[in-house]
Amino acid sequence: MEDCIFCKIVAGEIPATKIYEDEKFLAFLDIHPVNPGHTLLITKEHYENILDVPNELVAEAFVTAKKIMLVLKKSLAADFVVVSVVGIDVPHFHIHLLPRYFNDGLANFWPTKDYQAGEMEEVAQKIKSAL
Repeated sequence: MEDCIFCKIVAGEIPATKIYEDEKFLAFLDIHPVNPGHTLLITKEHYENILDVPNELVAEAFVTAKKIMLVLKKSLAADFVVVSVVGIDVPHFHIHLLPRYFNDGLANFWPTKDYQAGEMEEVAQKIKSAL
């Protein structure tokens, strides 16, 4: 896709600090990291979001993400590595790999809500019916 920033990185038109590359994927450091080592793993082929990616490639992406996560954890002495697939900031499928530390001052998760009476069962039924 000609106006996609990640496609431009794959094509070498925009510089990136690459940490991993193979025939299907590219991983590079995020320019606005949550913590140092915050990595983006992208498919070299353009897919707007995870719903567009063929299942086999999704599986390979997460196997590759796991390999990188293990390296991030070890090389940066991270306590754990968070995986996030949001897909609203850049319309090109990507996986965020975030090295985290128990004392990094970041929230462990996003704010939570409580279900109203009967709402959980209603939501579960909608989901199960759609499956």
